[in-house]
Amino acid sequence: MVSVDSAPGTKGTSGGGLRRDVGLIGLMWASVGSIIGSGWLYGAQEAVVVAGPAAVISWVIGAVAIVLLALVHAELGGMFPVAGGTARYPHYAFGGLAGMSFGWFSWLQAATVAPIEVEAMIGYAGHWSWAQGFQHADKTLTTSGFLVAVLLMAVFVVVNFLGVRALAHTNSAATWWKIAVPLAAIFIIAIGNFHPGNFHSEGFAPFGAKGVLSAISTSGIIFALLGFEQAIQLAGESRNPRRDLPRATIGSVAIGAVVYVLLQIVFIGALPHSTFAHGWAKLDYAGISGPWAGLATLVGLGWLSVVLYLDAVISPAGTGLIYTTATSRVSYGLSRNGYAPRLFERTDRRGVPWFGLTISFVTGVVCFLPFPSWQQLVGFITSASVLMYAGAPLAYGVFADRLPHHERPYRLPAGSVLSPVSFVVANLIIYWAGWHTLWRLGVAIVLGYALLGGYARFALAKGLPDAPRLDWRAAQWLPVYLVGLGLISWQGGFGGGSGRIGLWWDILLIAAFSLAIYYWARATASPVTEIERSIDEVVVTDAPAH
Repeated sequence: MVSVDSAPGTKGTSGGGLRRDVGLIGLMWASVGSIIGSGWLYGAQEAVVVAGPAAVISWVIGAVAIVLLALVHAELGGMFPVAGGTARYPHYAFGGLAGMSFGWFSWLQAATVAPIEVEAMIGYAGHWSWAQGFQHADKTLTTSGFLVAVLLMAVFVVVNFLGVRALAHTNSAATWWKIAVPLAAIFIIAIGNFHPGNFHSEGFAPFGAKGVLSAISTSGIIFALLGFEQAIQLAGESRNPRRDLPRATIGSVAIGAVVYVLLQIVFIGALPHSTFAHGWAKLDYAGISGPWAGLATLVGLGWLSVVLYLDAVISPAGTGLIYTTATSRVSYGLSRNGYAPRLFERTDRRGVPWFGLTISFVTGVVCFLPFPSWQQLVGFITSASVLMYAGAPLAYGVFADRLPHHERPYRLPAGSVLSPVSFVVANLIIYWAGWHTLWRLGVAIVLGYALLGGYARFALAKGLPDAPRLDWRAAQWLPVYLVGLGLISWQGGFGGGSGRIGLWWDILLIAAFSLAIYYWARATASPVTEIERSIDEVVVTDAPAH
């Protein structure tokens, strides 16, 4: 039996490896702090414009989808509590090529969330006169706005350099605030300002089923609920990962789902009818650029709007902080698997992977250049994130077959059913993001293959000891999966697709395609001996660093 209880190794480090300083609350708050970020500030307004009051259904569907994926991750996190876990499960199950691919998906989503949160902070700050010069009319950053964005990213990095213990304390304090403010907004605004007639006066689902489904991926619903994996990314720094990882993963999703559904219900119910009298698609009122703060002012709660504008800095900052951490841990995991240079494994005396953290800062700065706004990035990051999550159900199926006796602190109930269902759900979320989003994601995937694949070829050519083995046989399903999903999106009716595949038929096609890929991947996965060797290579059984 492979042991994974101790620190994920010290090879390639200069500071003694990652430090196991994080307990259950630190892990859970890392995930909750990621889930409750800029999504709560914008998600309710964006969703109701796309789906009308039926946006509540969109949130429920999104929450169920994320719960399914979180349950799968909870079992895998308990089995393999290693740093950057989401980037490593497919590596164990399918070898180098699939591991490299899902590792890139994981890094891509982690690296781009922090700059999105910075964009949200700057967008809401535009309420104050001193910050109005930070954005152009099209929401792109001005020179002064760019400098502020770089400064904020630098703050995230500096806090991370103080070490994971300081990070956990900082994030825990911020997360208490981030939970308290939305809950306060829910109850304070609802008292005396809740109008049940809003849910049907202009139609409950004015945009039909397509609006409900589209809102899940494009309006920020899934984006808002993302983040449960942060506890898993910090597994290598958990004091008791086998016990705490499943609890932190499931608990964080439960907290986030309840908060977001309540937010959507209250947002719809509190709006004066005049704000949507011309239809939900034309929802408008003074201050709508900061939806919740503007609503508070609209209903006569000016003091609350001040608190909400302040929260518009704190909530995204907390999420950006933890995703900066996650980016360095994912790159650490990629290096441990041989997909990136060993330099990414270097840690300082506090156990911080300093080079990966530096690269996360550089990536964040680059992201400020081409991306104009929070809203336009949501679909892209949602798709990249869910594509990363999709690797877990595939790996789960393989481990159920090939490692049936491996220790599992948490077992997924009815895993043989819920695992393929969660893979289907993940692919539906990606599909609903639309063709305009998916072709751009495809470009990013090709870039990842150029970077990581180029390093793999270099490592193999130089005969480096940690050069990855690119197992083409075990990953033969992968190109069919990626290209097939893109083709269905192109022919479907969401986000610029041709519309040749009608609604419901497209869902049936995605489900059938997903199940075919799931069982194909399960049948051609790496043999048991190869899986165990992959685990032995990256999970080191040395004593934890202190």
